[in-house]
Amino acid sequence: MSDTQAPISSLADRARPVDAGAPVVGVHFLGATPVFVLGEDVLLFAGDDERRVKTHAGVILASVSDGKRIVTGGDDGKLIETRAGGENRALASDDKKRWIDQVALGPEGAVAWSAGKTAHVITNKREERRFEAPSTVAGLCFAPKGFRLAIAHYNGATLWFPNTGAAPERLEWKGSHLGVTISPDGKFLITCMQEPMLHGWRLADGKHMRMSGYSARVRSFDWTAGGEFLATSGSEQLILWPFDGKDGPMGRQPKILARAEARAAVVAAHPRQPVVAVGYADGAVKLVRIDDDALILARQSDGQPVGALGWDDAGQTLAFGTEAGAAGVLAL
Repeated sequence: MSDTQAPISSLADRARPVDAGAPVVGVHFLGATPVFVLGEDVLLFAGDDERRVKTHAGVILASVSDGKRIVTGGDDGKLIETRAGGENRALASDDKKRWIDQVALGPEGAVAWSAGKTAHVITNKREERRFEAPSTVAGLCFAPKGFRLAIAHYNGATLWFPNTGAAPERLEWKGSHLGVTISPDGKFLITCMQEPMLHGWRLADGKHMRMSGYSARVRSFDWTAGGEFLATSGSEQLILWPFDGKDGPMGRQPKILARAEARAAVVAAHPRQPVVAVGYADGAVKLVRIDDDALILARQSDGQPVGALGWDDAGQTLAFGTEAGAAGVLAL
C-alpha cells in the first residue's frame, strides 16, 4: 500500500471553520487570537468575536508578526502596524509610492521593509536607515545575533549592518534569489531561488551549499525547534535539511517525510516540538512528527491550495487558510 493510501489519524473534524471570504496569504497569532491576513486589504481577527480590520488601500503583499503586532506592506506604498486591539498606524511610506513587498522584524522592535532596490530599517529609536541593493530586493530577514539584515537579490545576498559604517558583506551566486533565512545559531544563510533549489553559505568562510532535488520552486521554509532542520516546501513530500553540525547539510542527504500525491505548498514548524505542519496544493494540512514520520490530518483535501499556516507561541493551536478563502483553527 502506498504512503498516500495509508490511513492516518485525523483531527480535521475538530477544527473550527472560519469563512475568510478572500484568499488567505498569511496567518499570525496576537496572543491567543489567530489573525488571518487576507489578500485584499483586511486582517481577520478570528477570536471569540470575529473582527475585520481594514489596513491598506489596496492589496497586502507581505506580513510578519512578533506576537504583539502584525506589520504589513501593501501596494499602496505603506507599512502598517496593527496591534491586538485592532488599532493600526502607518510606520512608513515609500516616497515614490512603490509596492512594499518585503517586511521583517528584528531585535528590540526594529522593522525592515523594501520597495524596489531600496531596503529600509527603522530602529528601536525610530531612526531610519536605507541601503541600495544591487537589484530589486526579493527577501529580507534579520540575523538572530547582532544587528544585521540579510537581503536577497539577483546574483546573491548581502549582509548589511545598519548601525555601523562597516561595508556590507556580499555573498555571490548567479541567479535569482527570491527569499532568505539565517539559521538560529547564526552560522548559515540560505536563499530560495527561481530554480527548484536552495543555495546556502557558511558565514564563517563563505563556503557554498547547493540544495536541490525539488520538483518546483521552494516558496516556503521554516526552522524546526532548536534549528536542527530547515523544513521546506517545493516537492510532493516534506524535505528537511539537517543543520545540527558544523557543516550543515554539506555532504549529507535531507530527511524526506510525509510523501503525498500533491505538492507541499507551505510549511510551519512547531515552535517547541519536532513537528511540522504541512499544507498541500490539494487543500490537505498534515502534522508530521520528524522522529518517525507519524502523520495526523488537520484538514481534508478539497482542491483548494493551502496559502498559509501558523502556530501560536505555545504550539497548542494551529491556524490555516486557503487560496480560495476557507480557513480553520485547530486546538490541539
